[in-house]
Amino acid sequence: MGSNGTPGVEERPAGSAGATRPAKRRLLVGSAVVLGTLLLTGCSTATTEQWKRLGLPEGATDRTEAIRSLWIGAWIAALIIGVMVWGLILWVVVRYRKRNDDAPRQVRYNLPLEVLYTLAPFAIIGVLFFYTVEHGNQVTKMDANPQHTVNVVGQQWQWTFNYKDTVDGQQGVWETGTMDKPATLWLPVNESVHFDLTSPDVIHSFWVPSFYFKLDVIPGKTNKFELTPTKTGTFAGKCAELCGLYHSRMVFTVKVVDRAEYDAHLRELAAKGQTGAATGGADATTIPGTGGEK
Repeated sequence: MGSNGTPGVEERPAGSAGATRPAKRRLLVGSAVVLGTLLLTGCSTATTEQWKRLGLPEGATDRTEAIRSLWIGAWIAALIIGVMVWGLILWVVVRYRKRNDDAPRQVRYNLPLEVLYTLAPFAIIGVLFFYTVEHGNQVTKMDANPQHTVNVVGQQWQWTFNYKDTVDGQQGVWETGTMDKPATLWLPVNESVHFDLTSPDVIHSFWVPSFYFKLDVIPGKTNKFELTPTKTGTFAGKCAELCGLYHSRMVFTVKVVDRAEYDAHLRELAAKGQTGAATGGADATTIPGTGGEK
């Protein structure tokens, strides 16, 4: 029997249920803060820096800043728009959760609103288009006199690299990889390199994640791009186009070194007799089964 004499009913102090809600909120907020702190402090410096780049690897060429800023900017714009949309949705859900006299009068048309939600997407698309074109032009610009030229041949299933530099009186040296021993592309740091991409068989795609750039390698067409490596080190490369049974074996390594080490490597290739055009890799310059040069 409760204190008011009603059988089976227990009297509770007024406002006790409402008093528990702020406590629950404080508990949830505190838990979120603690969890966030643990996640952030538990990450290494490298992981934290990668989060700042929103998943992009550390850039290694003069073209990476254009892609990085476009990537970060697009995410910031998407976040701002998303927060605005979510905020408006939540405000309407909470403010008008019940039909009452405060609800706005329902009308069939609202010209200012219709103009707003018609023009706003075009404005957003226009801004993104402008910056995409601007940054894309920075990435694809060509130098009239690059310091080095490399012909990259993607074939099933490895890569051949033809260096067009003159080495010990020979015009050009080459090196190629196999599925058991992938190729290595050597580049000099802080010197511009022009790339010609060709393929004798199917479409491949030349991709070095740390360069923030990839370009298709298409049979019958020479695709071109240029960049300047700005950081020494070893970087992973791969084919980004499904090119056949052993597509997963079309990996390679990029070694960015100083000029002296680069020149020494080219002399090593010349000493091995790997001079002139690419004749080392099987099917590097011919289409299998045709017997003719590409």
